[in-house]
Amino acid sequence: MPSVSDWKIPASAQPKPEDYGYDLDQALASVVGLRTIVPADAFTAETLGTERAGHGVFIRDNGLVLTIGYLITEAETIWITLSDGRSVPGHVLGYDQETGFGLVQALAKLDVPALDIGQSSETSVGERVVVGGAGGRSRSVAARIVAKQEFAGYWEYVLDEAIFTAPSHPNWGGTALIGPTGDLLGIGSLQLQHVVDKGQPQNINMIVPIDLLKPVLDDLMKTGNRKGPPRPWLGLYATEVESRLVVVGLADRGPAKKADIRNGDILLSVAGKEVRDLAGLFRRIWAQGQAGVEVPMTIYRDGETMDLRIKSSERNRFLKGPSLH
Repeated sequence: MPSVSDWKIPASAQPKPEDYGYDLDQALASVVGLRTIVPADAFTAETLGTERAGHGVFIRDNGLVLTIGYLITEAETIWITLSDGRSVPGHVLGYDQETGFGLVQALAKLDVPALDIGQSSETSVGERVVVGGAGGRSRSVAARIVAKQEFAGYWEYVLDEAIFTAPSHPNWGGTALIGPTGDLLGIGSLQLQHVVDKGQPQNINMIVPIDLLKPVLDDLMKTGNRKGPPRPWLGLYATEVESRLVVVGLADRGPAKKADIRNGDILLSVAGKEVRDLAGLFRRIWAQGQAGVEVPMTIYRDGETMDLRIKSSERNRFLKGPSLH
């Protein structure tokens, strides 16, 4: 992902204040830049890097910042850059594995407006929105919602209904999806390619809907995690290839690697039930119980069908906790 300091959105794609029925500049003033440093020996350092940059948005007047969790996972140092150019330190409060949301607390007294939390379920495809980045209009995109549908990520992640927007924001991580009334409808997570008319690929952003935050916000603020038993985690990365689920990577020291799952293995079933897509695979794994449960799987490798049992784990146990200030 490009640095948050070395780019600007083309003028033609920037939002214009007269196109919106709210104070656009005030809403964008709630969006901040985030820079994090992660220890080299952190579990996510190899895949996500030790220096990460993106965005967040103030959702409380006390300096509470909502962002996408991968920016702050295992971070030991966080700097928050405000719209006026000032930088203040921050502290990780929590990261929710199921939604992908992350929370940061600014460690300074700030007079920065918070963006009101909206209701993402009320949005419609075709609706005009702003994907806001730190730095105001020049780093924000005038966009529309192009889809609302299920999303499954290879890292054992499923959203029942993600929001997709276009044109794409080029520095998407932690951006604020601002709705027609100037409220927060979601947080930017990914950039994907979507095939449109005549087979032409188009870059789109995947947004985590803000409605998923409401049930877990208080728990994240108090304990850093959602309430309830954690889901079983296997540490395998899979993708769909011609209606087959193929293992394309394994988390180091993860349960799947310990159980001798290998790259190239084809995943056929979980607990006796055939799995054909990523969402179905992960939901079937989660249906076996909480973290620590054994997950029976049938795989195909080198012309043979094999039955394995993988003792699942809790993903957070592999991660460094936030340092105390």
